[in-house]
Amino acid sequence: MPTFRLLLLAACAVFLAGPVSAQPVPKKVPKAPATAVLVPTSENWRMDGDVPVHSLLLSLQGLANRDQPRLFLEYPKNWQWEIVHPLRDFLARRHGVAFERLPVNDADGALARFARYAKGCVVWDKAVRSSLIVAFTIAGVEDLVVVSADQLALAQKHGLQPKVDLRGKFTGQPDHVIYQWAYDNYHARCSRDYYVVLGGHAGAEMQPAVADFAVMQRAFCADLSANPKHPEELALLKRILGGQNPASLVMGWHSYAKDTEGQHTTLTGNYGLKMEGLHNLPNVSFSCQIPLTPDFKFANNHSVRPDEKRVAEKKVYVAALATDSMGIGTWTKPGRGKIPYGWQVLMNWVWLNPPVLQYFYEDKSPNDYFVGGLSGPGYMYPKSIPADKFPALMRDARDLMRQLDLRVLEIMDYSEGNRHVGNTDLPKSVVDRYYAEFPDVLGFINGYGTARTFDLRDTRPFISYDYYLDVARPEAEAAADLEELIQLNPQRPYFLLMHVRESNTVEKVSAVLNSLSEPVEVVPLDVFLKLAAGAKTYRTRYQQPGDPVDHNP
Repeated sequence: MPTFRLLLLAACAVFLAGPVSAQPVPKKVPKAPATAVLVPTSENWRMDGDVPVHSLLLSLQGLANRDQPRLFLEYPKNWQWEIVHPLRDFLARRHGVAFERLPVNDADGALARFARYAKGCVVWDKAVRSSLIVAFTIAGVEDLVVVSADQLALAQKHGLQPKVDLRGKFTGQPDHVIYQWAYDNYHARCSRDYYVVLGGHAGAEMQPAVADFAVMQRAFCADLSANPKHPEELALLKRILGGQNPASLVMGWHSYAKDTEGQHTTLTGNYGLKMEGLHNLPNVSFSCQIPLTPDFKFANNHSVRPDEKRVAEKKVYVAALATDSMGIGTWTKPGRGKIPYGWQVLMNWVWLNPPVLQYFYEDKSPNDYFVGGLSGPGYMYPKSIPADKFPALMRDARDLMRQLDLRVLEIMDYSEGNRHVGNTDLPKSVVDRYYAEFPDVLGFINGYGTARTFDLRDTRPFISYDYYLDVARPEAEAAADLEELIQLNPQRPYFLLMHVRESNTVEKVSAVLNSLSEPVEVVPLDVFLKLAAGAKTYRTRYQQPGDPVDHNP
């Protein structure tokens, strides 16, 4: 019975190893394509403007890119994901992609090249916004291009006949009824590895840039509310999340008009799912298939060895960190490289968006240092994750950190508050879990706004933010804030960890720090943690039972 014993041993090994990441890694082509078609989009993303033509292009992109990257959309320079143009140039220069440029919003030219990848079209109702989101679900499942009534003739010109017509179907119906119809008719054929939230901008504007990936993966699309004020939508959303594979990916962003970031991310965490939160993240169906170049290796700018000790002087040490996605921050703005600066890496992109991370790693200055986050393998709140799901998720995070050469983990939790209400602290039980799951990190950082969770174990500090630099905060007022913090913490050394909201430039941060009356030393984050490990002038503290809680942050 040798074959049976081998099978039994293999099964035991899988069981003992525990669950692995649910979503399969998107297929990679051997190398980036030599040529691809590029279609620029306009700046108009209004429902009564160019959203119809953009939606047609997005659905076509998802279909055309299913088996290899063929179609790239060039978003405007004012797009929130600001690196579309630098990434385009990086793909050309480093990966050898020669782009054939079509005119702006050239759906006709794109269909002429790629209509053969569609089996027809689905017509959405311009009078019912949510019908467009339903149409993206149908497009993925049925291999259809999304069109409005005005675009039917164009689709038919390229041999695409209407297969599903949503005009008039949802008139006067609330969203929970509309999405329930989509669930009843299409969810059984949708991916259990990806669920896509086409929220964010609401009302007259929509920026569903991640819809190309949704169509590619046949994901169910919606913008259902996680707010208890919308019980019917919440019930359906729970049903969808509960039906996804364990530890799978929720992509996109919650609707600004329905619920809060805290509510939505807390709910995904309750099901042990990973969040990649950007509804207007472009070209994932293209970039997810492109491998790293053979000569590339992820290498961070480490300033200390893992076993090194640093002795702090009696002074103020500052470490600054931008924690939101690097592509929506100030990576391309003047000033980067002036001072030591930390950047939080979206770790899942090592398999979801490889050339994007390669771009950042190769474009970094000697003063740029990368950390992992947020809270695990994706954006999640640790207090919302069931304890039995925590270890498997953090195994994924450890593996991602190893691949990306990361030695610091950042944690954020808005499940019981944010920087305005409630709190962002962690109870000792959660801190214990992190120390147990990440024995090799240099340390942890916590918060988004300021927080009060601090610890030090086995030379690994756990430091929360003491300051949050808001985008609208003028330099003089930010400097006054830091002056007051420094006076309120007279013991030296004082370790001041500062979170920089993504749209603040490095130049602004540098100017604020240079204007302080007491000299401060700005150090790389790994040095900061080593110094903090050697001089514990901060008090160990965790979330207390009586601390305020707000579940609608």
